[in-house]
Amino acid sequence: MCGIIGIVGKAGVNQALYDGLTVLQHRGQDAAGIMTCKGRHLYLRKDNGLVRDVFHTRHMIQLLGNMGIGHVRYPTAGTSSSAEAQPFYVNSPYGITLAHNGNLTNAESLKRDLFREDLRHINTNSDSEILLNIFAHELQLIGKPKINEKDVFTAVAGVHKRCQGAYAVVAMITGYGIVAFRDPHGIRPLIFGKRKVGKDFEYSVASESAALSVQGFEIIRDVAPGEAIYITVDGKFHIRQCVKKSKTYPCIFEYVYFARPDSIIDGISVYKARLRMGKLLAKKIKQLRPNHDIDVVIPIPDTSRTSALELAKELKVKYREGLVKNRYIPRTFIMPGQSMRKKSVRQKLNAIELEFKGKNVLLVDDSIVRGTTSKQIIQMAREAGANKVYFASAAPPVRYPNVYGIDMPSVKELLAHQHNDEEISKKLDVDWLVYQDLEDLIKAASKGNLGIKTFDTSCFNGDYVTGSVDNAYLNRIESQRADNVKQSQNKERIGGIDLHNAI
Repeated sequence: MCGIIGIVGKAGVNQALYDGLTVLQHRGQDAAGIMTCKGRHLYLRKDNGLVRDVFHTRHMIQLLGNMGIGHVRYPTAGTSSSAEAQPFYVNSPYGITLAHNGNLTNAESLKRDLFREDLRHINTNSDSEILLNIFAHELQLIGKPKINEKDVFTAVAGVHKRCQGAYAVVAMITGYGIVAFRDPHGIRPLIFGKRKVGKDFEYSVASESAALSVQGFEIIRDVAPGEAIYITVDGKFHIRQCVKKSKTYPCIFEYVYFARPDSIIDGISVYKARLRMGKLLAKKIKQLRPNHDIDVVIPIPDTSRTSALELAKELKVKYREGLVKNRYIPRTFIMPGQSMRKKSVRQKLNAIELEFKGKNVLLVDDSIVRGTTSKQIIQMAREAGANKVYFASAAPPVRYPNVYGIDMPSVKELLAHQHNDEEISKKLDVDWLVYQDLEDLIKAASKGNLGIKTFDTSCFNGDYVTGSVDNAYLNRIESQRADNVKQSQNKERIGGIDLHNAI
C-alpha cells in the first residue's frame, strides 16, 4: 500500500507536496520521495524512512519548480530497499517520472516483454518501474518530437491494454505536465481537486481527499476507473475516459483499515462507513447473544475507535479507552519477522488496568490478519484483571491474500485460513469471538454511495475482480511473502544493496 500526490501550481510546489505526503504517511512508512520540475530540469529526493526524516531543509530548497509528484511507500512484497523508493524516472521519451499505488498481477510477463520486444531494462524488483516503462514505451510509439493531450491519453489507453491488476498512477512528463490515471476496476483510490490563486487555478491529485482538503483544494471528484487526467505545466486541465469498459470495484479494506477517517473515497465517507460497521456488528451481537453480559466496550486503537463507539451505543454498553498507544511504532501486520512483530505489539500498546479489572470486556478491532496483535492484547486484558474477554472484528475473517497492493502475509500465516470461528477463538484464547458478515460490511460501505454496489473483497472471499489471478500466481506471491523469506532477504541487504540484483 502506498500514497501518491501530484501538484501543478503557479509557484513552487515543494512544500505543498511535503505537506500532502505527511497527510498520507499512514499509507506508507517505509520510504518517501518527491520529484519536481522547473523548465527542463528535474529535482529528486527520495530515501527510506518517514517523510519528516527523508526531507530536511537542505533537500527542500533544492526541490525547485511549479509542478511535482510525491510518494510514500509500503513494500508490496518482500522487504524494503532504498533502490525501490519512488518516484522512478526514465529518460526516454521526454523524461518521465512516475509514482504508483497498487500491484500489477502480470508484472512477470510484462517484464519479459519489455526486455524482448520493447528493448527496455528494468533495474529493480518493483512493478512500478515496469509500469513506468510500459507508459514510456506507449508514449514513444507515437513518435512525435512534441506531444499534446491526445497523445498522452493514447499512451494511457495502451497501458490499460497491457497492464492487469490494480494501479493508481501519477506521472510527470518533463516540461509538459502531470498525468494521473486509475485502473479499469478502480481498485485503488485516486481523487483530484483545485484551488484558486488570483485569477488562475492550481490542481492536485492524491490517493485520499484529506491530502487535498487540508491544503485548501476544493475536491472536484474521484478519477473514474479507466479515466485519465492531464494538467499541463501552465495549468490547462484535460480529462478523458481511456477504456471502453470499466466498473468500479473499490478496495473495501480502505474503508475497514487503511484510509484516514476524514477521507472520502468514491463518494463514501470512511468515517460514516466505519460507524455503520459498528452498528451492524452490534445488531449481529444482539441476535447471537440477546442476553449478553458485556460490561464495557474497549477499542484497539486507532482505526477501530469509530466502529467501537457506534457498537457500544447500539448495545447500550459503556465505551472506554482502555488501551494507550505509542504512536511511534509502525503498523505490525506488515512487519517482516514474527519476533519483531511480537516485540512491537508490547511496545505499541499498554492496558489501563482500571478499565479491565473484574469486568467482562468486549475488545473491538477493525480486522484480524495474523492474529499476533489480537492474541497479545487479549493476554494483556487478562493480565489487567478482566473477568471475561470477548473479541469483535469489524471485518469478516481474512482468509485469502490481497494481490492488489496490500502486503498481507503468506496465506498460511493468515489466522483465519482454513479455520472456523471456534478454532480461531481457541487460537486467540478468547472467551467469545464475533466477526462482521461480509454482506453487512458491503452494506456499510455501499450505503454511502448507492451507485457503487460492488467492491474488491478478495481477502475475505477469494474473488479476484480482475480475473487474472490463478493458482500459479498465488503460489508465487506466497513464496515472496513468507516470513522466513523476508528474514533471509533482510540479511542479504547490505548498505542498501540487494545482493540478488548485485550478483
